[in-house]
Amino acid sequence: MSGLQEIERCAAFITAQVHEPRRGAAPRRLAITVSRQTGAAEPAAVEPLLRLLQSRTPKGERPWTVFDKNLVEKVLEDHHLSSELDRFMPEDAVSPVEDAIQEALGLHPPTDELVRQTAETIRRLVELGNAIIIGRGANVVTADMPHVFHVRLVGSLDRRIERISRLMKLGRKEAEAYILKEDRARARYLKRHYNADVDDPLLYHLVLNTDRFATEVGAEIVAEAALRFAR
Repeated sequence: MSGLQEIERCAAFITAQVHEPRRGAAPRRLAITVSRQTGAAEPAAVEPLLRLLQSRTPKGERPWTVFDKNLVEKVLEDHHLSSELDRFMPEDAVSPVEDAIQEALGLHPPTDELVRQTAETIRRLVELGNAIIIGRGANVVTADMPHVFHVRLVGSLDRRIERISRLMKLGRKEAEAYILKEDRARARYLKRHYNADVDDPLLYHLVLNTDRFATEVGAEIVAEAALRFAR
């Protein structure tokens, strides 16, 4: 998705949130969290899922919106934080020593506070519904919310290396090193902040092996499963 498309979709989501009339005990809208191994899917793979979900959404409801890299921007906006803090919010567990030094120098608030604020924003977006939240332990953060469907995307290391090599124009060894580094980072983030194992299948409603399905088919599987779950 292009930056402009992402901004327009987020703006539409927020506008619908502001102008939608309040209802009494209206049923909660579906939301989806996506956890993924690095390179398990193309960055644009969420677009077919988005289109399918939007096509099944009644006219007049807020649009389905993806929160991925733009999630950090939303957290900073929600909590009135400087945009410069985005570089201190990787999806990783920064070493305690490095974290303490940065905090002592006043470069950022305590990391645990930033993680708490991220969780607050995730829960607020999910409460609104029609949102796809990617990463940041969103499945654990919203585990107690019954209208949220949790997906994990996995794939063989060989296929993931091929995909990252092509997308990032890296050699095979460099691509493998990048994948292992990113996967370890995401695992540390979840373990440190939520004491959870990212590879625990019980944290998800659906674990999809992307080696076995074309992107469009995988999107259809996720959309159908999520919509059935929401009935």
